[in-house]
Amino acid sequence: MNLTVADVRLTPILVADPPLLNTQGVHQPYTPRLIVEVVTADGVTGVGETYGDTKYLELVRPFAERLVGRQVSDLNGLFTVADEIAVDASRVSGQVDVGGLRGVQTADKLRLSVVSGFEVACLDALGKTLGLPVHTLLGGKVRDAVEYSAYLFYKWAEHPQGVAAEKDDWGAALDPAGVVAQARIFTERYGFTSFKLKGGVFPPDQEIAAIRALAEAFPGHPLRLDPNGAWSVETSLRVAEELGDVLEYLEDPALGTPAMAEVARATHVPLATNMCVTTFAEIKEAFTRDAVQVVLSDHHYWGGLRNTQQLAALCRTFGVGVSMHSNTHLGISLAAMTHVAATVPDLHHACDSHYPWQSEDVLTERLTFEGGRVAVSDAPGLGVELDRDRLAFLHRRWLEDDGRLRDRDDEAAMRVADPEWVTPSVPRW
Repeated sequence: MNLTVADVRLTPILVADPPLLNTQGVHQPYTPRLIVEVVTADGVTGVGETYGDTKYLELVRPFAERLVGRQVSDLNGLFTVADEIAVDASRVSGQVDVGGLRGVQTADKLRLSVVSGFEVACLDALGKTLGLPVHTLLGGKVRDAVEYSAYLFYKWAEHPQGVAAEKDDWGAALDPAGVVAQARIFTERYGFTSFKLKGGVFPPDQEIAAIRALAEAFPGHPLRLDPNGAWSVETSLRVAEELGDVLEYLEDPALGTPAMAEVARATHVPLATNMCVTTFAEIKEAFTRDAVQVVLSDHHYWGGLRNTQQLAALCRTFGVGVSMHSNTHLGISLAAMTHVAATVPDLHHACDSHYPWQSEDVLTERLTFEGGRVAVSDAPGLGVELDRDRLAFLHRRWLEDDGRLRDRDDEAAMRVADPEWVTPSVPRW
């Protein structure tokens, strides 16, 4: 067998996204993703997926050029390739990342986000070549299915008038009744038994009422609330006190490790994060200050599946729980999440996933949730296949865009409906 990388194909796409609200604004009608294909000299193709914004594309193209001629099995070498690519620091924002609400963005985070897409593609190609599933390449699965949580959002019925967008059948969710109705759809369609609400949209009392309504409608089911750092320490503690009897955990109520540590000291409610711990360098302060009790990994910006395993091992060492964060993603990413999650021993919290919100995909067959779980594939590689007609269609949409949608910007999307909108400073409440 010849494991040499003979070609790398990069296909930026735009996929439909519903009008989901968060503290920074609203999702655009289409969001950019990038599909990575790594082709070996034997003609085996591995696929990966990552962010498709312009700043990522500027790095993936030179990365792809340097990958040709290397061994698809040289996963450690991917980081060497990334180091060879000079990153123009002036292109990297120091503000909160609009695309994922995941803390201050740095050149290193951008680099790891690029590596992750190629690592998954290489693992897929290697698994197909060897006839082994990705979870076997990662050391073997410890579960046959991975549990996911319903990801609830405050949502408009449709994108603003005059905006070209795909229609969806979810309807609006702007009050407790709407949130509960949305949760019922999730349970009926996918069998989810735990629920996470994206908060930071309305004043805390309204979001407290929504969680209370969920607790009444689904008694005993795990509930989570994530305001993306929109609250002060005082507000965070008040909400924790109000909802302490029903919350599984409170995710990033306040912004930054010092504020999270202050909240953690004064409440028994576990705190989770995908904002103040997003790199290995941030672990020491957060863990020594006991600022978080659950870290939500995301292989896209932690640098891939093997780095996710390393993070899980560190969390286990320090007695910190681990689960998975999600951003807008397609089936390739869900397959990758499922494979690595299947190898993590102490995964005691259902993972997040946006996948039910995405009506479009690039796979010949969508992944399915049964009882809120995704079965772990034992097929070679990731166990998924590209639908080239769909990939071409979504790429044409990207080509035909005038540039406004090629970078996700929730604030700009909100200004279509409210020209005066500016993302509120934090703490918002």
